Amino acid sequence: MRVGDELAPLEIPITRTLIVAGAVASRDYQDVHHDAEAAREKGSPDIFMNILTTNGLVGRYITDHFGPGYRLRKVAIRLGAPNYPGDTMVLTGTVTAVEGDVAEIRITGTNGKGRHVTGSVTVTAAVAEAGSGNEAGSGAHSGRGVAA
Repeated sequence: MRVGDELAPLEIPITRTLIVAGAVASRDYQDVHHDAEAAREKGSPDIFMNILTTNGLVGRYITDHFGPGYRLRKVAIRLGAPNYPGDTMVLTGTVTAVEGDVAEIRITGTNGKGRHVTGSVTVTAAVAEAGSGNEAGSGAHSGRGVAA
């Protein structure tokens, strides 16, 4: 992996089911994520995706690319144009820094309205974590690795 390497794009169809299931899974019961009429009453043309679902999709994009040999260390994202049902979000990434077993990737997710998500993700080779208590199946969780 080198600075400038680009990750293959990932197209994600934005469905009502994805939006609602993501909100429920993340315990975000705000009506704008599942009730189209309530969303319209609050000025939105339809229900829209919450940040935790977007965060999960960004995490999936990175872990699908890097595989089980790497761990998410930090996710720092910012939302822009909403993800509405019927649209498609395309995630892209570029490696911006590599230092030893740590890499930073710039992430962008675009849809028909513009940039839905921008930010960066830091990954670490799993070998670099050996003995840290964060190995898969150890039962330990430091709380690091997923931050919105």
